[in-house]
Amino acid sequence: MKEPSSSLARLSMSLPAELFRQLDEMVEDRGLPSRSQLIAELIRDELAEQSAASRPEEMLAGTITLVYRADLGRVRHQLAQTQAEYLKEVISSQHVFLEDDQSLEVLLVQGPARRLRDLCDALRKVRGVQQLRLFTTTALLPPLHEQDEAAAPTGSKTA
Repeated sequence: MKEPSSSLARLSMSLPAELFRQLDEMVEDRGLPSRSQLIAELIRDELAEQSAASRPEEMLAGTITLVYRADLGRVRHQLAQTQAEYLKEVISSQHVFLEDDQSLEVLLVQGPARRLRDLCDALRKVRGVQQLRLFTTTALLPPLHEQDEAAAPTGSKTA
């Protein structure tokens, strides 16, 4: 869906030739229709990252991607314990086994930026975690459960 041209602002920029070539290559590799679309995507990513860093109480949603050695001690158990300590922030997780006794786990998370950073720091401390990346967005999941009278089961009485 295209935005009306009246809501667009133009930007002119100069880049070193090699960086310009790499930008065009990235646009082609991603199958995007224009440089503008790629640059907008990159700016949105950086703005979400900046928001997480500068406003620790702002609510964010995103993913945490982990790669870890499954053969080192009780890594899975320690990761599960850490996630349980952040039960409000971890919405779901998916795990797959990789080659060479490695595992890949992706967590869907939502919460204040500070809590998501604290969760990442706690997961990084688990011996065996080799890679960890938090990707956030300022768009949020809708509330999963409404706590109001309309949601009460049929036949229940309220005072």
